[in-house]
Amino acid sequence: MPTENTRPILIVGGGPVGATLALALQQNGIPVTVLEARDRGASHRDQRALALSYGSRLILERLGVWDILAARATAINTIHVSQRGSLGRARLKADDYRQPALGYVLSYGVLSEALDAALSRSALVQVVHNAKVTQVEPDETAAQIEYSYADGTTQRAIVQLAVLADGGNSLMRLPGVERRVKDYGHSALVARVTSEFPHGNIAYERFTSAGPVALLPNGAEFSLVWTGKDEEIAPLLQIPDDEFLEMLHEHFGDRVGKFLRVGPRLSFALRQATLEAEVIPHLAIIGNAAQTMHPVAGQGFNIGLRDAWQLADVISKCAPEAWGKSEMLRTYRKARQADTRGGLLFTDFLVNVFSNELAGLSAARSLGLGVLDLVKPFKQRLVSKMSFGR
Repeated sequence: MPTENTRPILIVGGGPVGATLALALQQNGIPVTVLEARDRGASHRDQRALALSYGSRLILERLGVWDILAARATAINTIHVSQRGSLGRARLKADDYRQPALGYVLSYGVLSEALDAALSRSALVQVVHNAKVTQVEPDETAAQIEYSYADGTTQRAIVQLAVLADGGNSLMRLPGVERRVKDYGHSALVARVTSEFPHGNIAYERFTSAGPVALLPNGAEFSLVWTGKDEEIAPLLQIPDDEFLEMLHEHFGDRVGKFLRVGPRLSFALRQATLEAEVIPHLAIIGNAAQTMHPVAGQGFNIGLRDAWQLADVISKCAPEAWGKSEMLRTYRKARQADTRGGLLFTDFLVNVFSNELAGLSAARSLGLGVLDLVKPFKQRLVSKMSFGR
């Protein structure tokens, strides 16, 4: 099997998290190879909505891609949080925290296209498309990555540091790394919907006994995330559009008027996953490969971008001979621990507390939302957490 002469750092996965890491490294003059399993440009057609925090916007600004994205992103200026069946609610407004927005919504494809264009302009980044990783073997001296092309030919790369940023697709090929998975028994239905009233750049998070439902402003429409038990969400994929829109109105309420149109509906299972692994020399795992969380509060993707940014910072502060060594990886892990653990605990807390019908809990939740709306330091801390992590 031929061994390819790659750069000292290799990233498995050319999605937004892997691309962010590659661009951050090249800004520090560090050459890198990216292996991407998909065709060039295949992700540019992906219309899934992403909710970016204000902190993620700052990362993208530093990478030089935000100016391209700004015209195609929809700002979230206000977040309205409520509980079905109670008067308690809280409103967070960007103006109150001297931010241009609390977050932004744009499609996965738009973000991928902008990042890919930036990668193509860098002489320090080598992107290899249609490269499917078949084996990952880190040891005390280096990491060996084997990958294959569609025509069956294979290659092997030996590098100082391999970074898995492919959402966990390569973990099954990595001995000794296991995931601890918590299955919520819930699914999320996602679709784009048009409402009677304009969104006014307001994002809605409404908690119900079945699970949270979110409406995110996206262009002239909303991106809907409707969560519930698997057996409750599955039928919603099959019913006619008019029946679906009526059920959504009944479930969500009147804040945006009637729902007029719905696009294609998709669903996915909701799980929390964390890695059961100590520091592995010459291997780093970031983004959804490292942790997966419930979409409530939109933490997961933004934590993944912060993973990439922090890892690039740690690498750039090390001498090249230290790249991939256990001490460097422990420094990275320590730097990320509070943010990732906080995100996991925060989202799990919201799901457990706001999707629970124990006696008296509904009133307590309503009171809590009311207190949050009135006590400015609480709101400031929440906005800071959602924007920048810990």
